[in-house]
Amino acid sequence: MSQAKDKPELLAVIRLRGTVNVHYKVKETLKMLNVRRSNYMTLVPNTSSYMGMLKKAKDYLTWGEVSQEALEYVLTKRGEIAGRNKISNKYLKENTSYTTIKSLSKALINGETSLNEITGVKKFFRLHPASKGYKSMKRGFAEGGDLGYRGEAINELIVRMA
Repeated sequence: MSQAKDKPELLAVIRLRGTVNVHYKVKETLKMLNVRRSNYMTLVPNTSSYMGMLKKAKDYLTWGEVSQEALEYVLTKRGEIAGRNKISNKYLKENTSYTTIKSLSKALINGETSLNEITGVKKFFRLHPASKGYKSMKRGFAEGGDLGYRGEAINELIVRMA
């Protein structure tokens, strides 16, 4: 069966809040999503099982469909390999079938590969707190806050945090 092309393949998930007084089931969900600390970002496929996990931890996360430009930017600025070194085109040429960060970001967006399949690359991104701050860490995005699903607006947040 082929998947509908109007459904985005990749979601960016950013953790905004810490774990003090968090229910253990939500803590475990955050660990499974690989966002163990606040201001960490990870990429997940847009599947029903991941959507269930995101909805369970919606009071601690924000997520949306990532664009190729924002993904390329965060890979360049915040992508890491083992030893806290940055991802470079040279590293990609030597260790993967991709020659540039741009080609890697295109493959990630199209669902051809994932960060798990690339050896040595960390599966998360350590971001800075957002420049110009947040609106509210207690309200959903639809209510004027920052938590929960935000769609294409995640790209602007990623650029502010990278």
